[in-house]
Amino acid sequence: MFPNTDPANRGRDSGEMLRLAHAEVRKAGHRIVNLDCIVFLQSPKLSPHKQAIRERIATLLELPVECVGVKAKTGEAVGPVGREEAVMAESVVLLEKTN
Repeated sequence: MFPNTDPANRGRDSGEMLRLAHAEVRKAGHRIVNLDCIVFLQSPKLSPHKQAIRERIATLLELPVECVGVKAKTGEAVGPVGREEAVMAESVVLLEKTN
């Protein structure tokens, strides 16, 4: 939906992209039950910000905050994440058919 080759996506608000993706999920006849996100980065530490991130995602996806998990992992000084050359994120979402 949001190719990195499209100049319109450079600097685009990720919250807007999440809202648009969520609209597509609903249009396809599903609802989000819960989700779990993992951010892999060496620094900065996300611990002080995890609750705010959970709340923002919950608001964007119209979910109770208890249905959103956010974890942070370091690269243990190994690989691109550990050398602070990259940041990665993964998310697993449980969907339920609504129609």
